[in-house]
Amino acid sequence: MKLNCIVVDDSSIQRILVTKLVDAHPNLNLVGEFSNAVETKNCLASKQVDLLFLDIEMPIINGFNLLDGLKEKPQIIFITAKAEYAVKAFDYDATDYLQKPITKERFNAAIKRAMDMYMLRKDTGFEEEGEHIFIKSNLKKLKIYTSKIKWIEAYGDYVKIVTEDDSHLVLSTMKSFEKDLSKEKFIRVHKSFIINVDKIEKFNSKFAEIGVTKIPLSRNKKEDLVKALDV
Repeated sequence: MKLNCIVVDDSSIQRILVTKLVDAHPNLNLVGEFSNAVETKNCLASKQVDLLFLDIEMPIINGFNLLDGLKEKPQIIFITAKAEYAVKAFDYDATDYLQKPITKERFNAAIKRAMDMYMLRKDTGFEEEGEHIFIKSNLKKLKIYTSKIKWIEAYGDYVKIVTEDDSHLVLSTMKSFEKDLSKEKFIRVHKSFIINVDKIEKFNSKFAEIGVTKIPLSRNKKEDLVKALDV
């Protein structure tokens, strides 16, 4: 079994060094190497990528900013010359963190960790949890599985995300947050509410009910809800 991977570093010398390590590893398949975020995002959108070797310090859009702009993220192995980025790297749910210069032994250890993570997710059905998004709440990056979101509520300058396990406040507008959600599963039923149609237990002309919570329906949104529920 091989993991499809791409290498992203603005230094051509560093890219050559990492791609050589990738080519020499029996469990890796190189599908692209890039010097900037734009080309990387295009590749991620068009190809199946399991693992991303990502330099943090790049001009214009750095590694962290690149990840902030992605809805779906592969496993990440950060590569940098500076140790002080390590803590922030793991806020991004990184699989590993390689400090330059990279030794073959340390590289192979990182790949073993990535392989173990891949197999663990496969064996536990992790991938079946579906799409996820990253949110910034209380200065922390959190991974939220969209299948667990019950509803999103406008909360002043914030949106409140209510999941099966918890709720989170995120500095965002409803319109902006709505763009990151599946249009098939999430419907804006009111100026202050977006709901996950899979979580609706019953509804009438005025409210949709999720558990004990009644969520108001705008007059013109009931038809959209009926279509989404296919009833």
